[in-house]
Amino acid sequence: MEMKRINAQGLKAAGYDERSRKLVVETSTGTFEYANISPEVYRRLIASPTPGSYYREAIEEEFTPRRVK
Repeated sequence: MEMKRINAQGLKAAGYDERSRKLVVETSTGTFEYANISPEVYRRLIASPTPGSYYREAIEEEFTPRRVK
């Protein structure tokens, strides 16, 4: 999975596997995997002018993470 760097408070990078619908987010506190994420959610995260806020509101609060690191 290709990880894209994100310059946002608390976020370092994100990657998405469209086939398995899994999102991996590297934060300052660890790396987390989210299942059943639509491609649109990932696109919005990457394109957001405030990816940290989008992550907290649309992903962190809505989906259950699995810590991978």
